[in-house]
Amino acid sequence: SVWNRSLMYILFFSSIQVQIIPTQGEISVGESKFFLCEVVGDAKDIDWYAPSGEKILPNRPDIFVSRTDETTSSLTIYHANVDSAGIYKCVAKNGNKEAQATVQVKIFQKITFESAPSPQEFNEGDDADIVCDVVSSPPPAIFWKHKGAKIEPLKDVRFRIMSNGHLQIRGIKKTDEGMYNCEARVMARGEIDFRMMKVIVNVLPTIRARQADVNATADIGSSALLACDADGFPESKLKLKYSLNEDGSELVIKDVKKVDEGDYTCIAKNKAGEKTEEVSLNVFVQPKITYWKNQTASEFDEEVTLTCEASGDPTPVISWSFGNRVFTEGEQSLDRNVVVRSHARVSSLTLKNVQFTYAGQYLCTASNSIGQDTKPIYLEVRYAPKILGEVTAYTWEGNPANITCEVEAHPGASLVWFRDGLQLPSANTTNMRIYNTPTISYLEITPDSQNDFGSYNCTATNVMGSESKEFLLIPADVPSSPQIQQVEPFSSTAVVEFEEPDSMGGVPIIKYIVEWRLLGEEWTGREFEAEDGEPITIMGLKPESTYEVKMSAINGKGKGESSLLTVFKTEPVREPTAPKLEVKAQKGGNSFKVNWIKQDDGGSPIMHYLIRYKAKHVSEWKPEIRIPQGSEYVLLNGLEWNTEYDVYVVAENQQGKSKPGTLSFKTAVQPTTIPGSGLGTGAIVGILIVVFFLLLVGVDVTCYFLNKCGLLMCIAVNFCGKAGPGAKTKDLEEGKAAFTKDESKEPIVEVRTEEENTPNQGGGGPTEPNETTPLTEPDGKTVKDDNAKGETETKNATAEVKTVPNEAPQTNGNESKA
Repeated sequence: SVWNRSLMYILFFSSIQVQIIPTQGEISVGESKFFLCEVVGDAKDIDWYAPSGEKILPNRPDIFVSRTDETTSSLTIYHANVDSAGIYKCVAKNGNKEAQATVQVKIFQKITFESAPSPQEFNEGDDADIVCDVVSSPPPAIFWKHKGAKIEPLKDVRFRIMSNGHLQIRGIKKTDEGMYNCEARVMARGEIDFRMMKVIVNVLPTIRARQADVNATADIGSSALLACDADGFPESKLKLKYSLNEDGSELVIKDVKKVDEGDYTCIAKNKAGEKTEEVSLNVFVQPKITYWKNQTASEFDEEVTLTCEASGDPTPVISWSFGNRVFTEGEQSLDRNVVVRSHARVSSLTLKNVQFTYAGQYLCTASNSIGQDTKPIYLEVRYAPKILGEVTAYTWEGNPANITCEVEAHPGASLVWFRDGLQLPSANTTNMRIYNTPTISYLEITPDSQNDFGSYNCTATNVMGSESKEFLLIPADVPSSPQIQQVEPFSSTAVVEFEEPDSMGGVPIIKYIVEWRLLGEEWTGREFEAEDGEPITIMGLKPESTYEVKMSAINGKGKGESSLLTVFKTEPVREPTAPKLEVKAQKGGNSFKVNWIKQDDGGSPIMHYLIRYKAKHVSEWKPEIRIPQGSEYVLLNGLEWNTEYDVYVVAENQQGKSKPGTLSFKTAVQPTTIPGSGLGTGAIVGILIVVFFLLLVGVDVTCYFLNKCGLLMCIAVNFCGKAGPGAKTKDLEEGKAAFTKDESKEPIVEVRTEEENTPNQGGGGPTEPNETTPLTEPDGKTVKDDNAKGETETKNATAEVKTVPNEAPQTNGNESKA
């Protein structure tokens, strides 16, 4: 009816509709673009949302949101980058009414020539690489033109367009000179751009004398003209070897050679006569090795000789070296197998009764008073195979084992395995495999029965000969029992020292089993990784109790017999033992992380740790830091550069404090430049000031054109006598930053504790406050409590503390290895 139509009409016009113009946007990297959100209907709020879903606030520098009137809001993206891409949303609201629209913004990189220098110069005959570095998204297709014609590498193999877009010309000629066009195209957008580059080809000069023979007559005051002409591109410049200063007192000889050596006469003349003085020029020459040659020999040859010849002035001394061994003139060994002989500028190294170990690189070094020259000479020795490695291997039925046949030979050798004269693997051996590398052959055997144990033969052969070696596969056995030497008891832990088993059973020991019990009770045991007989710590013991302990060893074959029982009694409840400290430098060089490893807790849970540290060159300690139970390290920040520090860490339980765990370390030298930048501190500060100034100018210009405010607006109003249209009056407020200055010399120690619940640790109540308590030094003296003064001290170092939960002793003997 009419009522229903009227109601629909009212509902339609009371709703909100939103439209974004343009409906989609493509922006080039670095460019800016705006979008309008137009609202039909009465909207109280119009908001824009970024692709991340967060609301865009008005004060963002890269994206600017402005509501122009009651029905329109604009979104402006300045200097777009790849992170600006995504779907932006405009949402209009009025009470419970809401409408929204989205626009997808795509960011692309326009064709940009990053490097296309002009001119680019090359020497004739070089393989020229003409640089043209272009970027775009998607990557562009590159085309090259020369003298208006497209370069087609398929027609001229001297030309090649590289994967990076560069043009390579092999053996460039003078005729290749000229203008080159590097053209980039992005087919998806129909975008095209190009750069013209000039290529210059330089030609080595040639030189000729105008007159081969110049004649001059002495004693008549005539001069001699010696002249040469040169050509080439670019135009060649001739350099004279000799030059005199204005009064003739200094003679310069350019590019001194040995032929310039000799006596020069300086003559001074006036009306009264003349005087002469002779000056001798001595020219020295650095050593240079002029002849050396690699040699080849066979093992057991009678001898081989390496020869080296060198020039230089003074005459160089020639020496030889092989690895760390140096050979000089004469016989170099008691067996006279190495002899060095030198004559004038030639030296020889003779190796007699050649062995395969003689092969390798020999260095010939020529030395004199002004320098040296070294050249490598390689000796190749051909020799028959030599089989290396252990001849015995242990395993058990069903367990694969490798027998290793390692061979040294030159040239390389072929390797074959035999058993009882039959080559392996044979047709009836399914439990054997052979794996080969150039120098090693592995025979993998998985024994099925005792028949697979025994002797195996490896034979290696090359052109120089062959060698065979027998290998034994032996059944492995379980290890014998270890022997407990002594047990060092504490309140809740005990350290077991032991000797490894006399017999390993042929295969390595993997683990040790330690079992312990209170007298008359059940055994508790735990496996420990085998670590070269290191003592083992068992934990979770009761204070002042008598225990029995025994050990056994495990290898791949199985578990061996247990050792004899050893009885010990734990200590009464007492203070903890000293923590074990470790230190590690953090990034920067003046921060250090101090870790501590919890030792015996004395049979009572550790309540907290007390830390103090100081520089070695001062007498007073920093204020004591109290850290709750479960913490495992403290981070010392802001330490003095290039300074040694001492650190004390004390653990405390209900019975008292442990002895301090002590450690010393030294901070790094303060860096003066940013690594890899080559810039000094002053240069970096200057650059930051310039960047900050440019940002201020950019913000001021933006304010002038968008909001009619800022420094430029102020100049326009005062000097031009008018304000821009729509300018708004703004109050300029001055803010004062408050700084608190403290003249105290002590650094601030800030303790940040990340606390976690430790339900398995006894006595674990709420975290204790950061109190400062005296710390006892190793000599019994009490370290001065800096907080007792009641003064607030300013400090430059901070200490960070990480708290981690401690694990309570497990009922199954879950202990840690000492």
